[in-house]
Amino acid sequence: MSSASIKKIISCNKKNLIDMVLDIEQYPQFIPWCLDGKIYKKTETDDFIEIEADLKVGKKFINETYSSLVLYSKKKDLITVTNIKGPLKYLKNEWKFKQINNKTQLDFSIDFELKNNFLNLIMKKYFNFGLEKITDSFEKRAQNIFK
Repeated sequence: MSSASIKKIISCNKKNLIDMVLDIEQYPQFIPWCLDGKIYKKTETDDFIEIEADLKVGKKFINETYSSLVLYSKKKDLITVTNIKGPLKYLKNEWKFKQINNKTQLDFSIDFELKNNFLNLIMKKYFNFGLEKITDSFEKRAQNIFK
């Protein structure tokens, strides 16, 4: 399994950052290696937002689509993501948000394993690099949108 976590202070308010993370269909515009994002089901209650979505990731001819369940707890300011189907054997990531003045502290953690052992070896080698690129993309997007 590959796992890592990152903590960042991002210059935007918590609500805007949460909304941006939940806007999965916009990911291809700013996240490296994200080719497509589709939301199939979205349910909202007083306490939660539940989303079923697909992400297509990769490059040109080498790509995979995986389905995930995204659950946002409004009371905890926590987004959890788990896999439903696709190339992942296991996925759990968490986004924790904490407002600090006009900025947001983001704690992001991910733990996953691919079904394909060869791809797992490749992912482990480049995992931290990729994770940094992705979290930097969210930060840059937030800075561009919420100046």
